[in-house]
Amino acid sequence: MNSVLSFIFVLGILIFVHELGHFLFAKLFKVRVLKFSLGFGNKLIGKQWGETEYLISAFPLGGYVKMHGEQPGEEIAEADKAVSFSHKSVGQRFWIIFGGPLFNLLFAVVVFWLMFVFAGMPDLVDSTKIGEVISGSAAEKAGLRKGDMVLSIDRKRMASWGQVSEAIRNSGGKPVQLLVLRGNEMLTIEATPVRDKVKNIFGEPTEERYLLGMNRSEEVIYKEVSLLESIKLALEHTWSMIVLTIMGLVKMIQRVIPASELGGPIRIAEIAGQQLEAGWINLVHFTGLLSVNLGILNLLPIPVLDGGHLVFLSIEAIRRKPLGETAVMRAQQVGMALLGTLMIFVFYNDIVRLVQRWM
Repeated sequence: MNSVLSFIFVLGILIFVHELGHFLFAKLFKVRVLKFSLGFGNKLIGKQWGETEYLISAFPLGGYVKMHGEQPGEEIAEADKAVSFSHKSVGQRFWIIFGGPLFNLLFAVVVFWLMFVFAGMPDLVDSTKIGEVISGSAAEKAGLRKGDMVLSIDRKRMASWGQVSEAIRNSGGKPVQLLVLRGNEMLTIEATPVRDKVKNIFGEPTEERYLLGMNRSEEVIYKEVSLLESIKLALEHTWSMIVLTIMGLVKMIQRVIPASELGGPIRIAEIAGQQLEAGWINLVHFTGLLSVNLGILNLLPIPVLDGGHLVFLSIEAIRRKPLGETAVMRAQQVGMALLGTLMIFVFYNDIVRLVQRWM
C-alpha cells in the first residue's frame, strides 16, 4: 500500500510540474490553452476555468497541455492567429516545449534545496563498520558479517575505512587477522584477500587489487548548512544527477548496463515505497532524482517526446520553414512505435522481477 500511495504522490507531482512548465510558457507567449490534464484517456473529473479545462484523466502515466493551433494542418481563423501555437515564432514555440523538461530540472533544484535546508548536508560517517558482505566473497567465507566493526588488522589499529582498505590492498594476498567487534563480543577472524577487479557505479572494472569483498557502512550524519550554501549544494547536486543520468543512458547504449536493469512503473512504485519506509528524506531525494530523470528523458531526440519536437523546431529555424506534415507524421509514428516497444519491455522486466521474487 505504501508503494502505491508514494508512487501516486511522487508521479503526480512530477507530471504536474512538467505540464505546468508547458502551461506557464504558453501563457507567457499568449497562447490559448484549451486543456491541462494529469493523465491520458477518458476524463475522470474536470473543471472549466476561463479558456482552459483542467482535467484528471484515467491513465495516470503522463499528462498533456492542449494548445490552440498545435496540431499540424489545423485550420486557424484569422482572429485566432494571435493565440495560436503554430503562429508563434520558432523561439517562442521552442521555449513552450522546453518549459516542461526545464521545470522538472528546476523542481529538482528546489527539492534538493529544501532537503538541505531542513535536514542538512548528508555526510558519510567514516567508520570501520561493515555495511555489506558480498555473497561468495573471501569475507563471507571467513565469517565476517554485516555490522561487524573492524578494530584492527594484523594488530594495527583501524580508525577509518580508508585504513581498512589500504591494509587489505597492501596484504599481497597473504592471510590477514581482523579483530572485529560483533555486538558485545570481540572476535579474531583470519581472511585471505583475493586479487579482483574494482568496479565503478556502472559496473565497469577500473583497477585490479587485493579485496576481501566487503563494503563500508553507508551511515550518514546531517550537518547544518547556511541558506546560501544550501542553494549552492542543491545546484551542484542537481548537476551531478544530470551528468549521472546522461552517463547512465550512454552506458545503456554501450551495453555496459544490461537492458534487464530497465524498470517501469511497477519498479518505480517499489522503490518509492522502499524510500518511504526508509524515511521521508529518502523519499524526497528519490523525488528529486526522478524529476531529473524525467527532465532528461523528455529531452531525448525521439519524435513525440519534447526532445523530438525541439529537433523539428531547430530544423525549422535552420531551413527557415517547417518540415512537411507528412515527414512530421511519419516521424511521430516511428516515435510512438519506439515508445510503445519500450513500455512493453519495461513492463516485461517488472513482471519478470516479481515472478523471480515469488519463485
